[in-house]
This record gives sequence, structure tokens and C-alpha cells, in this order.
Amino acid sequence: MKVREEGGGALRRIAPRPDAALRLFCFPHGGGGAGAYSGWAAGLPAAVEPVAVQYPGREDRAAEPVPPDMDGLADALTAEIAPFTGRPYALFGHSMGATVAYEVAQRLRARGTRPPAHLVASAREAPHDERGGDVHRRDDDGLRAELARLGGTPPEVLRDPGLRAMIFGYVRADYRIIETYRARPLPPLDCPVTVFLGDRDPDLTPAESLGWRRATRARTEARVFPGDHFYLVPQRAAVLAALRQILAGHAH
Repeated sequence: MKVREEGGGALRRIAPRPDAALRLFCFPHGGGGAGAYSGWAAGLPAAVEPVAVQYPGREDRAAEPVPPDMDGLADALTAEIAPFTGRPYALFGHSMGATVAYEVAQRLRARGTRPPAHLVASAREAPHDERGGDVHRRDDDGLRAELARLGGTPPEVLRDPGLRAMIFGYVRADYRIIETYRARPLPPLDCPVTVFLGDRDPDLTPAESLGWRRATRARTEARVFPGDHFYLVPQRAAVLAALRQILAGHAH
């Protein structure tokens, strides 16, 4: 079965590696798309095939509506990922993507599929610690202020009315998904969880990140990088080095 390289569906093969021992499914942050992971393949070994997840409503899925809530998004993604769990795989998710990855892992278990070898949760509190919020109900100025606070959105995009109009629809929809999400009381996962975060993230401290211990029966650890909520952009080489180390034991 082929993971789509472009157009249609949610899965994007960044670098097709049909003989890879392990797939790494990469879930983007709220307001982000699969393009956030386009440069990752060169930093990962040939034994790992990176597959970026594309949410509806952006990039090449711009014409598709964003699901109204986490259940709708996670259900749709699980249906697409499940056929590709015959070989070992791991999940990486940044910010909202970490919560989406967790929900997909829970749904895959409910289907009786192979569990992930590892979950890497980046810049997000544990699902049962989600704080909610009201950003999705703010006007455009309020949404722009929140994006500027977190960083990660080029200032020229926030200044340009046309670009803002193009992206604010799905950005607000993503905020609605994560801010209205409440974790269900489900058994912990069985895979190890590693939390990545920046040492200046305004929304997550190292102590808070260890709340992920309640999300798994396996070990949990945190790795702190220099930077803010979007530390993984300037620290990409260090992030990929850490991923190589984590995945080395699984990519056999």
C-alpha cells in the first residue's frame, strides 16, 4: 500500500523509503501543515521513513473543511494511518500535533493494531492537563496577538491583510479543536513518551511536561532545547539528532 506523495488524503511521504524498518508519522502544530516537516528527511537515517500528516483546510487540502472537533480530526487521521501500522512506527507531534498524535495512538489501540514504538510530544502539556482557552472566539486582532506571542508565524504574514485572511480561517478552526478538547478517561498508552520543549516556552515548563507520565505505562522523559514554543525551527539539527537517538532502538 502506498502512502500518498501529493494530493488527496492526509499522508505525505517526505522521502519514500519503501525498505525502511520504521515509519515516523509527524503531526504539525495548530495552524501548521505537512510542509513544516519538508526538510526533515536528510536528518533521519535511511532506516526511518518520515511521513508528514496533512490536516484539512491548508496547503494542498485548502478546499477541505476543518473538522469541528478533536474527535472528527483524530477519527479521520486514524482511518488513514491504520493501514500503515504493519511495520514498526513512531509518532511525533508538535504543540496541538502532540495531542492529535496521542488521540490517534489511543484509537489505533482500540482497533487492535500494532502500538507505536514511541511517542514524541513536543511543546504540549499532557492531554489530561489541557487548559482550554478562548483564542478561537477572539477577533482577528486577538488572534494575531496570540500568534505573535507564540512566534512561529512570520511577521510579514501577520502584517499582510490578504495573507491573514487566507490563513486565519483554519488557524481559528485549529484553536477551536484544541481549546474545546477534553481527554477521555482512557487507560494509559504502552509506549515510551519523550517530551521535547524549549527552555523559554511561555506555555510549558519542564516540570509541567512530565505530566505525560500519566499518559503511558512505559517510561517518560523530557528533553529541553534552547528556544521558545517553536524551538524546533532554529534547533532542527539538535532535534533530529535527538530523534535519531530515540528511534535507533526501534528501527531494526
